[in-house]
Amino acid sequence: MMRGTLDLLYLAAGYVAGLFLIGIFVLMMLLSIGREINLNVPSGDDFTAWSLVAMAFLGLAHTFRKGEMIRVGLLLERLHGRPRRIAELLSLTIAAGFIAYFAWQAGKLAYDSWRFFDMSTGVISIPLWIPQMGMVVGLVILLVAIVEEWVTVARGGRPTYEPEPPQTTEELIERVAQGGGV
Repeated sequence: MMRGTLDLLYLAAGYVAGLFLIGIFVLMMLLSIGREINLNVPSGDDFTAWSLVAMAFLGLAHTFRKGEMIRVGLLLERLHGRPRRIAELLSLTIAAGFIAYFAWQAGKLAYDSWRFFDMSTGVISIPLWIPQMGMVVGLVILLVAIVEEWVTVARGGRPTYEPEPPQTTEELIERVAQGGGV
């Protein structure tokens, strides 16, 4: 049940990031076309920027789990057995520490914005903690994904971000042609 819940969490965060991407596209088109036809989108640049931040941070966990995030693979690919597991756990521990600190500080920022009633300075004034929550939630979900991977590796499992080895020569050639790792 826990596995299904976590997979749903990562997938939902990825889909919400995709919705923000669509929102960015719509806003950018409205801003571009609006200039030509004298249509003003109040605070359109602000909403686009906030959507970009939310999209980037909410998509991190899904990207991490799919193995599409830059990581320390160049070193780890050369290790095997116990040394690789130790290096993988060390990498995940360092990543979890940095992301936990980043999430904590982002949470403090959003909390302080809420506590001090910080408002945006654009044409449409909104509380700043609202757009900041996209960053906070995305970082917390990424932290959960990293800790989950740490537990998987500590139990002797293969990380989900590591691709299965290619089964055929054609599959190997296809991966290399697409720019992916082997």
